[in-house]
Amino acid sequence: MPSFDVSSEMNWQELDNAINQATKELTQRFDFKGVKSEIKLDQKAKTVTLWCSEEGKLDALNDIFQTKLIKRGISLLSLNYKDIDSAFGGSVRQVIEIQAGISKEKGKEVIAVIKDSKLKVQAQIQDEQVRVTGKNRDDLQEAIALLKANQEKVKVPLQFGNFRD
Repeated sequence: MPSFDVSSEMNWQELDNAINQATKELTQRFDFKGVKSEIKLDQKAKTVTLWCSEEGKLDALNDIFQTKLIKRGISLLSLNYKDIDSAFGGSVRQVIEIQAGISKEKGKEVIAVIKDSKLKVQAQIQDEQVRVTGKNRDDLQEAIALLKANQEKVKVPLQFGNFRD
């Protein structure tokens, strides 16, 4: 029976490269002269922390970071922004959670999108991915097209792999 897997993987090396490029650009930007700023990656906790000594510069720091991510081919859907926290001495910090893998809740949303479409395919959650099976290849290709179209609704970057006939 034909099947494919829907997953949401993060390329950690590309993320690290984007952070390094953004940090390098920060040292060269005129508007960041005399402003202390930092971008930290915690791969175990799956977070990126943006820290800036001036509150007004945090948006510019975030913009630089997002630009580098886009150039590196990392979807902004994998970023989950938390509230801005005040840190010591008037500085601000923002924690960004990285979504790597499809959580149970997001997996249920993906399955709901597939079921609502009335396609003749079945979907089930397996670890951090969703396996979609169907009787023929055309139904599976329709399911892939449907999920690509609804990627913004699910708010998770989706990759499709392990296509088997």
